[in-house]
Amino acid sequence: MSRPLRIALIASARFPIKEPFAGGLEAHTWALASALHRRGHRISLFAAPGSDPALGVRELAVHTPRLSAAARADLSMADPSAMNEHHAYLRLMLDLARGNGAPAYDLVHNNSLHYLPVAMAPAVPSPVITTLHTPPTPWLESAIQTDPTGSGVFTAVSAHTARSWQPLVRSARVVHNGIDLRRWPAGAGGGELVWYGRIVPEKGPHLAIAAAAEAGFPLTLAGPVADPRYFRDLVAPRLGGGIRYAGHLARSELAALVGSARATVVTPCWDEPYGLVVAESLACGTPVVGFDRGALAEILTPDCGRLVPYPDVPALAAAVDETATLSRRACRERAEGFCSLSRMTDRYEALYEELLS
Repeated sequence: MSRPLRIALIASARFPIKEPFAGGLEAHTWALASALHRRGHRISLFAAPGSDPALGVRELAVHTPRLSAAARADLSMADPSAMNEHHAYLRLMLDLARGNGAPAYDLVHNNSLHYLPVAMAPAVPSPVITTLHTPPTPWLESAIQTDPTGSGVFTAVSAHTARSWQPLVRSARVVHNGIDLRRWPAGAGGGELVWYGRIVPEKGPHLAIAAAAEAGFPLTLAGPVADPRYFRDLVAPRLGGGIRYAGHLARSELAALVGSARATVVTPCWDEPYGLVVAESLACGTPVVGFDRGALAEILTPDCGRLVPYPDVPALAAAVDETATLSRRACRERAEGFCSLSRMTDRYEALYEELLS
């Protein structure tokens, strides 16, 4: 960039942007804010309370409305947490819209999943970029349609995600997510299989357990239990006999675990918009075996992973042996060439400069 920029980076309000991360979106936002700050930009990260203060956090002011008993009893009463989130983003977007001809920010980068930053973007005097992190959702689709000119600026975290938003969003620029390679060092491998991520049905850790058992390899699972009932019913009963749960690990502990694994098992039961676990595993030199869903095929090459049709657990189990023989150096090189944080930041900076010029 020719000059440092004042950037408002809007995060998801559901979880703090801090380690250990609740999920890939929080990890991505932390990495992007950190990279832009290191390059000299002035970042204001609008995020949930408890986020990393080193990122220039301005907490989203969650306003809890005072509702009468009659209003709370109404059949249309929304979930209180959704209502609080709505008011937090409404307050933020109203503040950003009051530029008075001299906007406080050169641009706004919306990295949240909420509809209000999209619907209210035309009212903000600075350019607003929205990154699409998910398949289409009804609230986001309806928010995009509030702008009849179709002038919104969008990026997508993969070509798969960009295609999924067509024809509503025709010109989303693909900027693949990147990771800080220094924080995911190459490991020696050769150990157990590993599965990690949010423990929820759509991530399918129960299928990873089944595949590991069929392949005859021990498996370590790690990550936050985001769905306690699912963990209780489908994961916990399968623990033991070579299957263990290591908990929600700090990033350094997780990187050491992934680097020591012979392969990472990835079992999406939905179309992954990107697949940050795949990028992190490759950075650690660990090949990936998983289901061919969403954008995973954009990241993996035959040199560093194997994908099988979903939900073919026997095929997944059969692919483990071959995956474990793949070159760990090739995995790391793929991460360096395709999944690096510097590559992603370069592309965002180029887009920022293009909009401001």
